[in-house]
Amino acid sequence: MGISMKIVQINTVVGTGSVGRIAAHLYEMSIANGIQASVGYGRGQAPEGMQAIKIGSKPDMYCHVARNFFLGESGFGSAHKTRAFLAKLDEIQPDLLHLHNIHGFYLQIEMLFSYIKSKKIPVVWTLHDCWPMTGHCAYFDYAKCEKWKTGCHQCEQQRSAYPYALFKDNSIQNYKRKKAAFTGVENLTVVTPSKWLCSKVKESFLQEYPVVIIPNGINTELFRPRTEEALLQKEYKTTRAHTHTIEILGVANIWESRKGLDYFKVLAERLPENYHITLVGLSAQQIRSFYTNADMKQKVTAVTRTESQEELAKLYAKADVYVNTTLEDNFPTTNLEALACGTPVITFATGGSPEAIEGDGCIGRVVPQGDAVALSQAIQQMTEQIKPVESCVKRAGQYEAKICFQQYIDLYRSILETTANGNK
Repeated sequence: MGISMKIVQINTVVGTGSVGRIAAHLYEMSIANGIQASVGYGRGQAPEGMQAIKIGSKPDMYCHVARNFFLGESGFGSAHKTRAFLAKLDEIQPDLLHLHNIHGFYLQIEMLFSYIKSKKIPVVWTLHDCWPMTGHCAYFDYAKCEKWKTGCHQCEQQRSAYPYALFKDNSIQNYKRKKAAFTGVENLTVVTPSKWLCSKVKESFLQEYPVVIIPNGINTELFRPRTEEALLQKEYKTTRAHTHTIEILGVANIWESRKGLDYFKVLAERLPENYHITLVGLSAQQIRSFYTNADMKQKVTAVTRTESQEELAKLYAKADVYVNTTLEDNFPTTNLEALACGTPVITFATGGSPEAIEGDGCIGRVVPQGDAVALSQAIQQMTEQIKPVESCVKRAGQYEAKICFQQYIDLYRSILETTANGNK
């Protein structure tokens, strides 16, 4: 007789954004493997046909955001919505919970973990950033802060980093409350997409739990080499002085300071005239700031965020090199998507960003963080070579979604089999 496998994932969104797409793909993989799967989510809409539970609401989210702005308490609002969600879990009686991002102004984290502890539900928790380990921020590299190892206080990023506590630094209490909530779970396995984040978990108060590294997966049927350049030239008209232009691509969901947008301004000034930069994901204000002179308009094509994965795949494939100037990151899927489209990657030595290309100088380069001169040199050296399409695609094959997500299915089975045997 097989073990019961009812799995509920929990994430801020589902089907959109990098983590939301991971949750949706994992849901589909679970269903294909005969698992009774569902997803609890806080914002937006779930894909049609998915077994999904809406946890939050816009008014509740606004109240939670206000609570954070004024009291610095991200993750400690939404009590009413959390209570209703936990009642839904009682109806489902899941065998395992798979947590992703539980921040995002839609859950009361203490209530969720109190429920987990009382029900003794096995948990897989995929960390997509460092928020669970800190008293405030999602990343600490940019601030070069190590307070999270012993106890957060006097947060340097209170107002400048997500989740933006504008009026009060509550990092001391938040750290204590998170530590009390997140530790002491009977059966919890932490998953990190990168070796870098795994090392950080082992230095945090989450070190009591086993850690498994499962890289983010990508759709290699969608992200693949292309030849449809004419359509893209029509979509993104540029004024160029040279016919044989070398294309550089930069992509971000939101171009915050930690994503290194300013380095592309430096590149536009330093690189020879036959180099052209396309940036995806900028706000209208950021685009205006780029186009302050005619020279920049000729060197840079800046566009807003696209939800079209097909369009993005074509942009990756058209580029001669993908440049990732991130100053804080876990394991960027953009690096994987670029490789899958046959495009080499150049990245700063930031977090887990180098891990996708490490050990193979043919498919990319890693340069010291913040070194614009080394970045410019690496781009020119990389683009002097023949584009290593086959090598890039081969490396990306290691991160094919089905391969990565199967590791989660195997992990679910291992945990539930161990739990079942322990209860005999």
